[in-house]
Amino acid sequence: MDKKKVGVGFGVMILNKEGKVLLGKRHEDAHKADSELKGEGTWTMPGGKLHFQESFEEGAKREVTEETGMKLNNIKVICVNNDMVDTAHFVTIGLFSDDFEGEPQVMEPDEITEWKWFDLNNLLEKIYFPSAKVLENYKQNKFYIK
Repeated sequence: MDKKKVGVGFGVMILNKEGKVLLGKRHEDAHKADSELKGEGTWTMPGGKLHFQESFEEGAKREVTEETGMKLNNIKVICVNNDMVDTAHFVTIGLFSDDFEGEPQVMEPDEITEWKWFDLNNLLEKIYFPSAKVLENYKQNKFYIK
């Protein structure tokens, strides 16, 4: 019997003082976009996989710094989602922060080609589906949406 594993990852919703959310453009090349849930060419929140013995908050802070150069001062868990494609399954923890230092920089250009701030009410159509679900949870003020 083929036993596939379920992974744990997270997406970090960063909101600036103007109420705009930070999203990064995933590389068009699937290998460089580096996601088991696919999503090349889409816009995504900073995030990644949880490391062994790491809290959600520690992992989120680490990934945001690695990907954007920004430092999160305060962060909280806002939702959980069950994200699946034919080849992968992740439990995605959504986190939120509006307390940060620095401006986003492209720190891993092979994965994310640019960072931009977007109005929550005027988002692009090509959003990485786990990030879109975290945004929807936030907008509906729900912890879990089936």
